[in-house]
Amino acid sequence: MLLLFLLIAPLHVLTKLLFGRSGWPRRFLAAATRAIGVRVTVRGRPARQHTLLVANHLSWLDIVILGCATNCTFVSKDELGHGLLHWLADQNQTVYVKRSHRKGAKEQAITVAKSLEGEKPVTVFAEGTTGPGTHLLPFRSTLLEAANFAAKDVEVRPLALDYGAATVDVAWHEESGASNAMRQLSRRGVLPVSVHLLDPLDRSLDRKQLAAAARAAVAQKLGFKSDVQSPIDVAE
Repeated sequence: MLLLFLLIAPLHVLTKLLFGRSGWPRRFLAAATRAIGVRVTVRGRPARQHTLLVANHLSWLDIVILGCATNCTFVSKDELGHGLLHWLADQNQTVYVKRSHRKGAKEQAITVAKSLEGEKPVTVFAEGTTGPGTHLLPFRSTLLEAANFAAKDVEVRPLALDYGAATVDVAWHEESGASNAMRQLSRRGVLPVSVHLLDPLDRSLDRKQLAAAARAAVAQKLGFKSDVQSPIDVAE
């Protein structure tokens, strides 16, 4: 992955300088996915522009896989740590939101809405953190309001990311990031992963109903017990 970065980063920067845009980030993610040993199968109609993908979240691997499979950008908290991480995220047009105070919910949704007006689908990890892989955490609804703030006709689609038998092992839960990264990067053999782009949700639903419907659709696809969405919106 480091060699790929050293090869592709200069080509990407030069391409952006010459043409104002670059397709190298997605090529890097595709090559990195194969270098890690992941083999991705995408099922369902491809995500179009102005689509909000509402996905489950297991690992940092999700970023690499979904960026390659759907050409989406992501919503991230604004504190990523090292400056290089910020630069890398910027190259894929990452949307940054501040989650430090509850009163900023509308501003967060408006920020995401502006990104939805662009060319890339936008992925929200609605659980707000990585889960254990045995069940889904409650889906936060705040950022789903972005679909109503956008100037374009936004499609809201659940996305189920399925690591199969390796799900629990892949999950980054109660473990340091460094430990999880080393475990995944030292994995032997091939890791098959399925990306399920599910049917669009009914846009007449309010944001909490959208969150509950997305969670139910993802749970059904992954074979989890479809328990009732928590009545408490943890983002509010």
